[in-house]
Order: sequence, then C-alpha cells, then structure tokens
Amino acid sequence: MKLTVVGGGSTYTPELIDGFARLRDTLPIEELVLVDPAAERLELVGGLARRIFARQGHPGRIVTTSDLDAGVEGADAVLLQLRVGGQAAREQDETWPLECGCIGQETTGAGGLAKALRTVPVVLDIAERVRRTNPDAWIIDFTNPVGIVTRALLQAGHKTVGLCNVAIGFQRKFAGLLGVTPADVHLDHVGLNHLTWETGVRLGGPEGENALPKLLAEHGDTIADDLRLPRSIVDRLGVVPSYYLRYYYAHDEVVRELRTKPSRAAEVAEMERQLLAMYADPALDEKPELLAKRGGAYYSEAAVDLAASLLGETRSRPEGRSVEGGGGRRVGGSPYQVVNTYNKGTLPFLPDDAVIEVQAAIGSQGPVPLSVPSVDPLYAGLMAHVTAYEDLALEAALRGGRDRVFRALLSHPLVGQYAYADALTDQLIAHNREHLAWA
Repeated sequence: MKLTVVGGGSTYTPELIDGFARLRDTLPIEELVLVDPAAERLELVGGLARRIFARQGHPGRIVTTSDLDAGVEGADAVLLQLRVGGQAAREQDETWPLECGCIGQETTGAGGLAKALRTVPVVLDIAERVRRTNPDAWIIDFTNPVGIVTRALLQAGHKTVGLCNVAIGFQRKFAGLLGVTPADVHLDHVGLNHLTWETGVRLGGPEGENALPKLLAEHGDTIADDLRLPRSIVDRLGVVPSYYLRYYYAHDEVVRELRTKPSRAAEVAEMERQLLAMYADPALDEKPELLAKRGGAYYSEAAVDLAASLLGETRSRPEGRSVEGGGGRRVGGSPYQVVNTYNKGTLPFLPDDAVIEVQAAIGSQGPVPLSVPSVDPLYAGLMAHVTAYEDLALEAALRGGRDRVFRALLSHPLVGQYAYADALTDQLIAHNREHLAWA
C-alpha cells in the first residue's frame, strides 16, 4: 500500500507519522511519500518521520520529494494538508476582519472566505494531476475550509472524502469522562464542517444508550469550560456544540478578546519555529510534547481509520449487514466515522449536493451517511444559512470577481451588513492579490 501526503513538510506531519507507526496493523503502509515544495522543511520532517518509523519498528519506506506528479503516482490514497500562503496569510486572515468589527478566524467569516479563495484553485489543480497519474486514488482532504474544499473536489468528480478532527476529539473527551474506551462511544454528530452539534453520545453503537444527559449533568462544567461557553447556555441547548459555535453564539465577546491578544497565527508560527528546531535534532525519534499544542489532536487516528476503511475491500456493520461496496478482504478501520460528504437527502432541509459532516459507514465505494433524526430548527436554520454562504463562496473561488466575493460576505451570518461586506471585500482582495489570478 502506498500513501502520499501533499503538504508533507507541515509541522503537523509527525503526528500523522506517529499514528501510521502505531496503527500499522490497521493500515499496513509499504511506502509513504511526503510531498512539499519547501525542501528545507521537508528534509527536517522527513528525517524525523524515518526515525519514528525506525523506533516503532515500522517496515515501511518513507520518501520525500518536491515533485507532485512523481509523489502521487501509484498512490492508493492522497492526503491533502495544505496552507496556501503559509502562516503569514493566516495572520492576515485573523487580523484584518477585526478592523470592521468582525471575527478574524482562518476557517469561518471573512478570513475563512479568504482561505477558500486561495485554496480551492490549488487543490483542484493537485486533484487533476492525481487523476491523470492515478485515477483510482482516494483523496482525503484535511485542508481547511474542509466543507468548501471537499465540495469543490466532489463537484469536479474526484473520489474525495473530507476529514476533520473535531468529532474524534469529542469522542476521546467523552470516553474519558464516562470511563469507557473511545471505541465504545458513538456520536450523534450533525452539521457542516466547523458548524456541528453533538446531539447524542451513544454507548456501543448507533442504537446504544444515550449518555449525553448523564454527561451534561455530571460533567457540564468541564464541557462548558472547554467550549468557553457558560454552563447555563450548554444546559439550555441540551447538546454539545462545536467550539467553533462560540464565534456565532458570542461573536462580539470574541471580537473584543481577539483585539486584545496576539493572533493564534503568531502563536503557531512561534511553535513551528521551535518544532522545526527540535525536528533537526538527529536524536529525536518521537513526536515532541509541544506538537500537542500545535493543533490537530487525534488527526492521525482519524486519518488512519478513514484510509483503512476506504482501502479495505469489505466493510461490515456490527449487526452483520453489509455496507454498500463490500466484497473481499478487510484491511481495518471502524464501522462508522464522522466525515464530510454529499448530503444526498440525509438532511432534507439542505440541497443534495451540500457537503455535510455526519456519521457515515465507510466502504471501498466511499461514505454512506447514516440516517439523522429530525434536527431542531435552532441548528437547522444556521446550517441552511451557512450552506447558502458556502454556495456563494465556492462560486467566488471558482469564478473570481469582486461582486462574487461581496455576495459571499454579505450572505455570511458573521458579516451580514452591506457596509461591512464592502469594506471586507476590499481588504480581502488587497491582502490576497498575489494568490488570486483574477485580481
């Protein structure tokens, strides 16, 4: 089995490598290729990756290259983890929206749109090159904004599944609070990427006992603190929102906070400098503790599980009913996983071609979303609103033009006023001109 990581020079990558090494029985990789144009970073990350494999006794070969076409040739799956413009662009995404009193964040609001505009054309070009070289390869997208990027790839006909680590983080957290293993926890997870709610926490599988009321009653303070929301709000909702919902539920409070402290991008840039210095140490043969603060917790476990399920030749549900696309030997992976994929009627209030983030059964033919109970209008309304924004954002990313950018910003619930949308459009274009072919 050959896997390729595009963006392999990321400081995230050792987290992924550690997971590949630990979970080699689930996903038996023979060759892992790290592709990145940043040769110096790639050399440091690649060296540590080989040492991690060696320490853990993984027999697979790790190859580093700046040649995308060579790197993806013959790959069974290609993982995308890109940041077009690097941390410098992220710093801008998190700062200039604040001048208009709007959230400065890299995946939602005006900053998220800027990232989508920079990223979608690059990802589509990579995907076309993958298809020319190896049309049977699965593309696993971890590149933000995952929902918009995944939708662009799916609309272009690519074999794509979007992946985020929010759900697996909740699964691990809830398992610890309940004193069970993560495998015992099945989330009723519904929404769009970075706009999700845990409406149930079931023990043993989709039909298991719902432990969410117990969690909120016994550990509500801990959960609310992690979300940085008042306990009273979590109790009134009766569900666990993603921590990204704080940008919507406490917008003005968050703007005030962001204006008084260094950006997250500045913090991450400093961490990256420290991490790269650590990676250069030839004695280091495990991921450093500092990496846990970089973000992407449990990304490796989620990626391994998804790749194993997509590349396995069969997938069986626990109750014995086969999942679409089965027949043959199974490699590994969990029966169900939270992924980003086409709606196709799962949430009837959204278009079929909307990309949603829900539990799905994963087989070699791709994800099959599980049925979702009726969604409270409080959440359904916001999902529909953001889906409309994502429609317009993708149109702007694909076709360009100031008016399309303005329309996307005006539609976003974190902007929504024409004066803000006009000012933010000018700022977005000014700060991203080098990445926008039409500007």
